[in-house]
Amino acid sequence: MSIKLQNKSNYLVGVISDTHGFLQPSAIKLFTDTDLIIHAGDIDKPAVLSSLQSIAPVVAVRGNMDKGTWAAELAETQVIKVGEVLVYVLHNLHILDINPVSAGFNAVISDHTHKPCVVNQKGVLFLNPGSATLPITLQICQYLTSELQSVYRLLISLAKALAAV
Repeated sequence: MSIKLQNKSNYLVGVISDTHGFLQPSAIKLFTDTDLIIHAGDIDKPAVLSSLQSIAPVVAVRGNMDKGTWAAELAETQVIKVGEVLVYVLHNLHILDINPVSAGFNAVISDHTHKPCVVNQKGVLFLNPGSATLPITLQICQYLTSELQSVYRLLISLAKALAAV
């Protein structure tokens, strides 16, 4: 997928997954100032993508729950370059069919498990944003073009989102 990002030294990227047909209002608010939103699959309804696209450009992959004509148009994997950072996106990490280190990727984004996790393996950042439904977790990552720097913050849990409203 080719998405043109404004050329700058610092990008704010929202990462979300497993929305399962519902986009939390807190996600819309959280992603307001992002340069790009990455959805790692299990979208369930195209309206979720439309809502995200009204905020920022979106890169999305098809998850195992994404069915129908609209979902068939989504690739199972995506490669996106954010500044100098090369990112591989897929839904289920267990079906990763490449060696990200050998392929030169700086980050791999996936989900399917609904369990947020961030791990650095041999210089590759593996990021799982967790579920945007149950439990609610969202990620904001900051990518610098000179080097990969992830600002990993678990920003929203269901209790905090409800308390903030």
